Amino acid sequence: MSGTVNRVVVDIFGSQYNLKGEEPTEHLEKLASLVDNKMRDIRSRNPRLNISQTAILAALNIADEFLKLRKEYNSLEELLQDSNDE
Repeated sequence: MSGTVNRVVVDIFGSQYNLKGEEPTEHLEKLASLVDNKMRDIRSRNPRLNISQTAILAALNIADEFLKLRKEYNSLEELLQDSNDE
């Protein structure tokens, strides 16, 4: 690791986690909040899910959002490259 390691305790879906990383603690807290909110949203729509099922569906939802954004980013990058080539 090249930078300072930051540590923060976060709550995700009722459990405490010790996170550490080179990103600022605010970033780590935002990550935890995103996961917590996604899990709570999924559980609110299907309260019969256990915590593992809720976590897997949250991960799949977040991965889906990521892949769609990456595809959009790549398309925009190609458009920018094409306009620079002209």
